[in-house]
Amino acid sequence: MTEAAELPPAPEEAREVFGDRFGDAVRYAELLADAGVRRGLIGPREVPRLWERHLLNCAVLSEVVPEGVTVCDVGSGAGLPGIPLALVRPDLKITLLEPLLRRTNFLNEVVELLGLDHVTVVRGRAEEVLGTLTPVHVVTARAVAPLDRLAAWGVPLLRPYGEMLALKGDTAEEEVKGAKAALSKLGAVRTSVLHVGEDIVDPLATVVRVEVGESPGGVRFAAKRAKAASTGRARRRR
Repeated sequence: MTEAAELPPAPEEAREVFGDRFGDAVRYAELLADAGVRRGLIGPREVPRLWERHLLNCAVLSEVVPEGVTVCDVGSGAGLPGIPLALVRPDLKITLLEPLLRRTNFLNEVVELLGLDHVTVVRGRAEEVLGTLTPVHVVTARAVAPLDRLAAWGVPLLRPYGEMLALKGDTAEEEVKGAKAALSKLGAVRTSVLHVGEDIVDPLATVVRVEVGESPGGVRFAAKRAKAASTGRARRRR
């Protein structure tokens, strides 16, 4: 019996959330349960709870993402939350940023198979693409790192007055308190903890929203971005 056989049927909530992309959501779940497990992208114990803990938990993030914006999913891994978000929000332009080749190969296969024309896969670390990746309105992340470290990677990728949305667990409030000084240095002007997915997921999904001012990443990263952009322009003129 294959790992895919352990995938439970999609719950009714999935039909509601994914709408006309429900069939694609099922195909993605099947890919995660099969190739995702074989390639070591998710653990086999996660298969029985793929829908509730992973796909739906990520899809409800769409409740707090503005319309028509650009999004960078940092440390996308197997595509969570980027792929579920793309399935429910065709109005977004999403970049899946992931450093590991085996993961980016999987992401490219998923994007092509599901026809996600509004999604681009980029291989690299956040600090490596700074200055080459066009700044985005929203950075998303899930289970990547503690908030202070995650913000140091994600916030500099934002446009002025953008926001980072990080899916977190029960320790969200504590992480926000512990990262207060670090967030301030990164140019954050407001940080809040949101709960989304009412009537869809139980418990509700917890999202930390970090809003930035006119200097995402602070002065140090503004200078680094400017230097990288200048270098890029010089290379293009050669």
